[in-house]
Amino acid sequence: MSRKRRMFDIDMPAMDDIPVGKVPDKVLEKRRGPMATAISENADALRDQQSTEETIRAENDRLAHELVRLRSDGLVTEHVVLSDVVTEKLTRDRKPGPDPELEELKASIRDIGLSNPIRLERRADGRFDLIQGMRRLSAYRALHEETGDELYGRIPAGISEAADLNDSYRRMVDENLIRKDISFAEMGALARAYAEDPSNDCADVDKAVAVLFKSASYTKRSYIRAFASLLMMLDKVLMHPNEIPRNLGVELKRKFDANPGLVRQVSTAIMSEPDRDGPREIAILRTFTEADSTATKKPEPSGAGKTRRAKTTFQVSGRAGVAKCSASSGRIELRYDLDFTRVDRAKLEQAIATLIDDLQEEDDLTHG
Repeated sequence: MSRKRRMFDIDMPAMDDIPVGKVPDKVLEKRRGPMATAISENADALRDQQSTEETIRAENDRLAHELVRLRSDGLVTEHVVLSDVVTEKLTRDRKPGPDPELEELKASIRDIGLSNPIRLERRADGRFDLIQGMRRLSAYRALHEETGDELYGRIPAGISEAADLNDSYRRMVDENLIRKDISFAEMGALARAYAEDPSNDCADVDKAVAVLFKSASYTKRSYIRAFASLLMMLDKVLMHPNEIPRNLGVELKRKFDANPGLVRQVSTAIMSEPDRDGPREIAILRTFTEADSTATKKPEPSGAGKTRRAKTTFQVSGRAGVAKCSASSGRIELRYDLDFTRVDRAKLEQAIATLIDDLQEEDDLTHG
C-alpha cells in the first residue's frame, strides 16, 4: 500500500521583495563567526582611536600656536634668573637713592609672593631688558642677598620681543602714571633725561613730554613740562624735589618766567640751609610765591559801583550733612559743617586741585 504524500502550505515572498545580488544583513550576521566579529569590532575601535588622536593633535597644534602668540606678547609668566635682567635700556623715573617703601614690598613678597610679574624684552645675547618693575626687581635682589634663598634667585616675568624704544618708554611710563606716589618732579626729570639722550633723537623737553606722556591729559602734560623746566632752573640745588606740591612748582615756574633774576634768589635761600629737610625746603620755596600776594591783591570795588553778576546756587549731600554752594564768575563758595582748619593741608590742597583740574577740562568753560 503506497503512502500518501503530505502537502504543506509554504508562504513564498513576493518576487519584488527579494533583493537581487545582495545577502540580507541578518543572514550575514548569522553566517559571521566569532573571529570575524572580533576583527570587525577591532577595526571599528581602531577607526575611533584614529579619529580621537587626530582631534587631539589638532587641539595640541592650536594650543601650541596660542602659546607662541601669548609668549611673544609677554602674557606668559616665566621665571627669569636675576642676573639675566639688564636695567640700562631705559632711564628710570625714580630718583636714585633709598626707597622708603621697599621694606613693605619685600614683606609682601615674603608673605604672598609677587602678585604682578615684571615686564621684560628679549635681547640678542639671551638676556632681558627691564621695561616695567624696577622696584619689584630691587625687592627680589635684596631678598636674595639677605636670605640666600634660591626662591628669590628667579623672578616671575612676562617676556615679549624687543620693541621700538619709544614704545618701551611708553609701557614704562603708562604703568607709572597710575601710581599715586609718583611725583611731577620725577616725571619732569624723566622727560629731561629722555630729551638729553642723543639716541632718542628728541629736540627738547616739550617733545619728550609729548612722546612719553601721550596717555596723560593735556593739563597733566603742561604740569610735567613746568616741573621739567623748574628742575632745570634749580639744577643741583633742590634736595627734595619729589616733595614739591604740584601747585607750588607750577607757580614757581610762572614767577621764574616773569622774573628770571628770581632763580638766583631762590637758589641762594635754599643753599643757605644745607641741613634742611623736605618740609623746610618746601617752606623756603613758598616764601617766594606768597611774598607779594598782599601787594598784588586788587582792591575791592565799592558797593555802589558793583555790577550784579549771575550766580549759580546748589546743594550737595555729604557725610557731615548738606553742603551749600554758590558759584559766580571767578568765585565759588562752599558752606559745610566741617572744620576745614583741622583737615590735613596736603589733603585739602589735593582736593581743591582736583576740583580745579576737573573744571578746567570742561570744553565749554569760560574764564572771567
